[in-house]
Amino acid sequence: MEIKNNTSSPIVSVKQIVLSAPWRGEDLRVRVSAPTTGGNLPIIVFSHGSGSSLEGYGPLVDFWAAHGFVVIQPTHLDSRTVNLPKDDPRTPRIWRSRVEDMKLILDQLDFLEAAVPGLSGRLDRSRIATAGHSFGGQTAGNLLGLRVFNPETKKEEDLSDSRIKAGILFATAGQGGDSLTPFAAENMPHLNVSFAHMTTPSLVIVGDQDYVPQKYQLTVRGPEWMTDPYFLSPGAESLLTLFGAEHSLGGIPGYEVKETTDENPEQVALIQRVTWAYLRHALDIDHASWSAIHKTLSESVSPIGRLESK
Repeated sequence: MEIKNNTSSPIVSVKQIVLSAPWRGEDLRVRVSAPTTGGNLPIIVFSHGSGSSLEGYGPLVDFWAAHGFVVIQPTHLDSRTVNLPKDDPRTPRIWRSRVEDMKLILDQLDFLEAAVPGLSGRLDRSRIATAGHSFGGQTAGNLLGLRVFNPETKKEEDLSDSRIKAGILFATAGQGGDSLTPFAAENMPHLNVSFAHMTTPSLVIVGDQDYVPQKYQLTVRGPEWMTDPYFLSPGAESLLTLFGAEHSLGGIPGYEVKETTDENPEQVALIQRVTWAYLRHALDIDHASWSAIHKTLSESVSPIGRLESK
């Protein structure tokens, strides 16, 4: 399935940029990837899945940067590279600390822009999107309006950010309550969420064989659990379902990484182009490419995925 996009450009990627964050116990390490040319560049702030880091998601980050976006990736405290002990007092709040990482990046765009040679003056700060995979999808969702029922305060936490204008959620957890396993209900109360206030325009991407890695034991439901962010949130405009894809969605976590159990370069290529077109549409840059995606997917004789919209 061929979906055309604009010509790619060389990119520059700078790591590890350090943002001071004494309240989090250690500074926040960030990677910034950007095309070497062009101005008025829209921004994507990307949240990795549990255990990953700023080193991950090359198939997405490299593509987005080569096609006109500045991509900013933090390393959250749950990363294997941080190696936080399970009994660390920060562990129960990691869901919130992840969102705080993303907000810190938004607060420090001047610093990050200056840290990348040749990037100064080229950012379009009126066009900022967020994206995240798995646990990172919930993190991105918080910025879009998803609310977590905080077990400490017994209230729904509104951590949305008006600077974020669009989002993409990859293989992201659905609602909590009866959908959770007893293990998840006891150990991951942050999975009790409400999508009712997630009003920022967003795209949800799922695999129809995503039963979530068994070791996490999150839900009593099947892959349809991951579609909740689309069906239950007013801002989710479209849902891309990949046929046969598992939690790695064909291989987005990285090049040849062990987490990929369903390697499918064709699906990854589709994700690259669909997300690129969607973000350009949602950020009001170009609408023709998104319209073409709809047409191509609907007319394909043997599609590898299905795109539906509200």
